[in-house]
Amino acid sequence: MTAGRLVLAATPIGDVEDASPRLRRLLTEADVVAAEDTRRLRALAARMGVVVGGRVVSYHEHNESERAGELLDVVRDGGTVLVVTDAGMPVVSDPGFRVVAAAVDAGLPVTAAPGPSAVLTALALSGLPTDRFCFEGFPPRKGGERGRAFAELAAERRTMVFFESPHRLADTLTDMVTAFGADRAAAVCRELTKTYEEVVRRPLGELAEWAASTDIRGEICVVVSGASVPAATPVADLLAEVMARVDGGERLKDAVAEVAAAGGAAKRELYAAAIARRAEGR
Repeated sequence: MTAGRLVLAATPIGDVEDASPRLRRLLTEADVVAAEDTRRLRALAARMGVVVGGRVVSYHEHNESERAGELLDVVRDGGTVLVVTDAGMPVVSDPGFRVVAAAVDAGLPVTAAPGPSAVLTALALSGLPTDRFCFEGFPPRKGGERGRAFAELAAERRTMVFFESPHRLADTLTDMVTAFGADRAAAVCRELTKTYEEVVRRPLGELAEWAASTDIRGEICVVVSGASVPAATPVADLLAEVMARVDGGERLKDAVAEVAAAGGAAKRELYAAAIARRAEGR
């Protein structure tokens, strides 16, 4: 028997009209629909005017591992298993990873019906650079762990996208100010594609003050601009350190490589300057 397939399908993050025709068809045709919350799935299907055709089972963070095998048995028998979460794309800060990993290990077909994504929607609306970005999910809940996580990202040059809950937003923004600086450009995106959609674009310091004084509700994404590229130290200013290291017994190439990297200078240019200085006998 030919194996079936596992399909990851994106669901609307707010506006039901964002549901794709393919999602509608898959809901009617799939043999099994694995839903993060079965009640929410049925409510979504009702709003879409769709009748789910197959068996509906729960698939969430607490039963992912044990249910993955059951779902893959359906695929092995030639059936289609549709995986959906409450909103957005499965696997992205939502259930789905374990069954996908198991399917890949078993050599079973996996595909996706792409669609709405809170990450990409927030990024597009933020007004911040989109050429390079990273998704960091939910920051740690505990303040100390959260602060350390942000400290590790302080030099990240890509635009960063985070998820956060309303009741932790003010503390998270305050910790971001500490790690990234009050002037770092950012945006808080709330209730995307819904009736009360709101995007607040301000420096982190102002966003922290706003969040502390505002009753904020709904689903939230925080988008933070990456760190600016530090200005390179002039080669002339780095040359003395290179020569001092060489005088101390370090190999010229090693000294040039380390000093150039630390100062953001061109290694070739610094090496040439060091060779010229050595030739002058200084």
